[in-house]
Amino acid sequence: MRVANGARRVVVIAAVSAVAVSLASCSSSKKSSSGGGNGVLKGASFTVGSKEFTEQKILCEITAQALEKAGATVKRQCGLSGSATVRSALTSGRIDMYWEYTGTGWITHLKHTTPIHDSQGQYDAVAKEDLEKNKIKWLPAAPFDNTYALGVKKDNLPDVKTVSDYAALVNSDKSKGSLCVATEFVSRDDGLPGLEKAYGFKGEKTSTLDEGAIYNSIKKTDPCNFGEVFTTDGRIEGLGLRVLADDKKFFPVYNPALNIRDSVFQKYPKLADVFAPISKALDTKTMQGLNSDVDNQGDSPAQVATQFLKDHG
Repeated sequence: MRVANGARRVVVIAAVSAVAVSLASCSSSKKSSSGGGNGVLKGASFTVGSKEFTEQKILCEITAQALEKAGATVKRQCGLSGSATVRSALTSGRIDMYWEYTGTGWITHLKHTTPIHDSQGQYDAVAKEDLEKNKIKWLPAAPFDNTYALGVKKDNLPDVKTVSDYAALVNSDKSKGSLCVATEFVSRDDGLPGLEKAYGFKGEKTSTLDEGAIYNSIKKTDPCNFGEVFTTDGRIEGLGLRVLADDKKFFPVYNPALNIRDSVFQKYPKLADVFAPISKALDTKTMQGLNSDVDNQGDSPAQVATQFLKDHG
């Protein structure tokens, strides 16, 4: 939830047509729209998908609008529920591409139990194995790392600064260690089960919520003091939360990369040229800002995607 940080400049994608601003949030949209001009993908048709949270919807819109600018016709299926659902949509051919995180690909889809903590090493391993075993092409990863973390309100329980501190709190006072989590985090090897094992705690009071509701619940300290968060989420700063240090480095690296069925990529190899500069421009600060524009400022994923492509065109 992913290959060095730093400011980047996109040199391929030009200013995106302002008509894209009128698009509503792409969640669950199946509407097709056609690109114009004589772009490198003129005449091509693609279905683009994503998971259901803000960052994924933004990446879905960036992808769709970039494809349209390159001349393609695009059908959006942004906002599919859960990693397994969108991965199945890709492998079955219901969608042609979506952004996946290297850690998720390695742990969840390829079923490894031990992450590779070096960003480039993790990318190289997952890209090689997924192509060989499943014919899924990973384009070069973006530099931002949207890993899991535990969050807490800034002024709440100030002595708890690391996950080791949290584990000690749970083991001494389970009610103070109350934790809000999303359904997927409860069952993932790189989620709560593995975290408990790595840090030696168990039996914390948990509440299962939608991912979007966790942040406000932490702010209100109701029904939990702590919660599962994503490190690039704009609500961490916007709601006055802080992130506990993963002092044992349990969580994998989660650099995002556009996943494409290899049969699609072989037919349209120019996809690599279209998305290389986009990936390079998506550093941590940029992604946090895009997420914040949606979650804190009320912009739609389509609006922030359009502005991103204009700014980096």
